[in-house]
Amino acid sequence: MIPTSDQLEFRALAREFAAGEIRPHVETWDADRNLPDALFATLAELGFLGMRMPEAHGGLGVDAPTFAMVVEALAWGDASVALAVAIHNGPIPRALEGWGRAEQQERWFPALAAGDVLGAFSLTEPGAGSDPAALTTRARSRNGTWVLDGTKSWVTNGDRAGLILLFARTGDEDSGREGISAFLVPRDTPGIRVTGRERTLGLAASETVSLELDGVELPENALLGAPGDGYEIAMDALLVGRIGVAAQALGIGQAAYEHALRYAGEREQFGRSLHRFGAVREKLAGMAVRLSQARLLTLDAAVRLDGEPGDDATHLPSSPRALSSMAKVAASEAAMWITDEAVQIFGGYGYMRDYPVERLMRDAKGTQIYEGANEVLRMVVAGDAVREFDGGS
Repeated sequence: MIPTSDQLEFRALAREFAAGEIRPHVETWDADRNLPDALFATLAELGFLGMRMPEAHGGLGVDAPTFAMVVEALAWGDASVALAVAIHNGPIPRALEGWGRAEQQERWFPALAAGDVLGAFSLTEPGAGSDPAALTTRARSRNGTWVLDGTKSWVTNGDRAGLILLFARTGDEDSGREGISAFLVPRDTPGIRVTGRERTLGLAASETVSLELDGVELPENALLGAPGDGYEIAMDALLVGRIGVAAQALGIGQAAYEHALRYAGEREQFGRSLHRFGAVREKLAGMAVRLSQARLLTLDAAVRLDGEPGDDATHLPSSPRALSSMAKVAASEAAMWITDEAVQIFGGYGYMRDYPVERLMRDAKGTQIYEGANEVLRMVVAGDAVREFDGGS
């Protein structure tokens, strides 16, 4: 795709913001394991928290490629910031727009668009990661209310959020994916307790928590869609979620590439700069190739998510599900490879926390795992490839 002037302008705004307001503080945020409240107020003021909310409800209503470009630019500044923005703008509005009733949209979209409420996505549980159909959190209908009990893990924005899109089992224990339902849960509902803040290898400033639900009572209209729609809602929401992760990975990789390129030009060994050595040039070329490939695939997946037809004549997997999975795999693995090579170019300095590539390498690893581990996403892609070979059966 060829970016429009509006897309380039919005991306430039995000990159300028990342350079001036994020990068100067990123090491402090990483060490403190925290993003300041004032940052989210500024993100809201600039429109970054209303990107994917409909214009009719006060949002910007940007398309998926623009969303991906902005998330990449923010991740170039700090992946933890980009992750918070991507979760808020990705799975949450996708699900609310696709399955929400008018009164639900009117209640939540304006607050989400203005940044008055931050969104969180809660699917994973201690025993249900790659297999969400195995989740055990229960939602029981009782006297005109829903009562939720269980434990959720890896909830990004989970403590700061005002709205949690949460998935629980409304069917019996053997109902599998057909027994899962989705709920719009206000974070301040009594009975919700944060039981732990995760200490992760990377993305240290990201607020990722575990939640305990103990007799959480919700009105009937907290149900999103119909009982049993939860699995379909989650899988659809993850399409944009995976594009968001791919964009984060691109931002991480781009930052590492730029740091390595600059360092190789400044650092001298044996009387000449590092970028005069063939081995280093090969690394830099590999970085550029991988970044370009992954970025094109990510934008292609974003375009397809918005309803543009794919190129079915290639007999390659081209559904939104397959493309978002491929984009996430390609971008996250590119980021991991690029940051590894960047650390190698920096040498001993790259292994020290005084230099940024060490943090970028830690951040990159997470993108290979969350929103679907890459091994699982390869199974998704392979399934679509087999169906294409079998004529769609």
